[in-house]
Amino acid sequence: MTPTQRHPESGQADPYAAIGAAAPAPASALRARVLRGVGFVPAFVFLVAILLPPLNHDVAAVLDFSRRWLAGERLYVDLVDVNPPLTFILNLVPAALARWTPLAPAQAMLLCLLGFAALVWRMADGLRRRDAEGPVEAAVTTACLPLLLVMAGSDFGQRDVLMGMAAIPYCLLAARRIEGPPAPGRLAMATVAVAALAFALKPYFLVVPLAVEALVLLRRGPARALRDPVPWLMAGIWLAYLLAVLAWFPAYGRQVLPFAWAVYGDIHGPGPWGVLVTDMLGAAAFLLLLALPLALRRDAGAFVQAMAVAACGAFASAWMQHKGWPYHVMPVTILGCGAAAVAAARWADGALPEVRARAAAPALAAVAAFAVLLYAVRGGEAPWREAAYQQEPGGQIAAWLRQNAHGADVLALSPDIYPLQPALTYAEARQRLHAMSTWPLQGAYRHCPAGDEPYRPPEEMGRAEALFFRRTADDFAAQPPRVLVVTRDARIPACGGRFDLLEYFLGDPAFAHAFRHFHLAAEIDGHRFYLRQY
Repeated sequence: MTPTQRHPESGQADPYAAIGAAAPAPASALRARVLRGVGFVPAFVFLVAILLPPLNHDVAAVLDFSRRWLAGERLYVDLVDVNPPLTFILNLVPAALARWTPLAPAQAMLLCLLGFAALVWRMADGLRRRDAEGPVEAAVTTACLPLLLVMAGSDFGQRDVLMGMAAIPYCLLAARRIEGPPAPGRLAMATVAVAALAFALKPYFLVVPLAVEALVLLRRGPARALRDPVPWLMAGIWLAYLLAVLAWFPAYGRQVLPFAWAVYGDIHGPGPWGVLVTDMLGAAAFLLLLALPLALRRDAGAFVQAMAVAACGAFASAWMQHKGWPYHVMPVTILGCGAAAVAAARWADGALPEVRARAAAPALAAVAAFAVLLYAVRGGEAPWREAAYQQEPGGQIAAWLRQNAHGADVLALSPDIYPLQPALTYAEARQRLHAMSTWPLQGAYRHCPAGDEPYRPPEEMGRAEALFFRRTADDFAAQPPRVLVVTRDARIPACGGRFDLLEYFLGDPAFAHAFRHFHLAAEIDGHRFYLRQY
């Protein structure tokens, strides 16, 4: 294929330049510019959805923990969660911005997430080999790259999504390591560092670089692949992180992990085999069935192949988490859609004559972008959740908390993070619960006690339950919050709906004594709001 023409000023390939033909007529040039703009509409739709409330609930909850950690509470001692420390360490950046600048917490979080997306886009753009891209491939990649970074919509900022975003420049770097030319040193090292940190957010994510490095090993051969510094640098970053966790967060390994390993995986989700037939993972499997045959073609290119095997690794990561939640599957969607779109574009470049490929490139790029848009919104939450948020219970809860508990202490007893988060974040309220939800109780009551009472007396509680019960009750009694929120459904099916979170804690005399000063002020979608009387 004839190399694409370079722009005289930038020296980069112009995917819309004419080769071997007269300059396009003004009408054709205008049509091409319009189609190029149309190709960016899907990315703009998701960008608007990201900027609108609500902030993702898990993102808001992690930010809340980092804000409390920054304010003096101890991670894994006062703040108990199953997430590894890196998640909270990275969230110290928006937490610090919210504390020491005029930015609200949600604004600081969005600013950091959009900054990360811009960084990933810049790295990916710098790693592209434009001189080797055909006109359709160049146009499709240009239109779809920003879309892939924002298409998570309501799940934007989730750890799985951040991993999927960081995997894109990492796959481009893998393609350069296979096909050449070598990437600029600083850009390559920055890409490796960002990818290594993203893959370290959850241990499941390590399957993704393992799959990509296996491809590099297969394509380059063992001798060249083992001399490559990239995997060794990533391994060094992971080893340093592991040593830091052992040295600085001993409570995570001694207390949190054993309990989480014993109960957390069984709290939610259909289990390791049932998850394979859920709608989310099932749709991801069909996407891979589409992307893999395209990626395995001889002329698919190393970038497409790297994204395809990374999508397979992301699928394995989602399966190992046993939940089938939308954000677990989102990396498969990001990488699978990217692989399918670029592979189809490369096929079009080979099937069409040069002049026709250049003429059709803007339209085909727009078609590819809208195809990705339609796949993303087929059963997803964005942009529908954002459009209806103010009228739905989540928006109503956020409005009530802003009015009655702005900047105040709130104890929220709920098994669900959404919709109380991000409503608490928008109200800038201080959550007093030592976990993100009442998940320790869900783990402790996988089997309901025998007898009429669904609650164990304190002397019969296990260590984890007793600690959670005692600390929650004592903290409430010692410093009663402005608002107590209690969700009616405790999500403890073993007790047949008899488990009431408020009744459970009222079994503690100190909690019951302090609760006398609260009155029921509102109830929204099964969430009871009690205000403290002054």
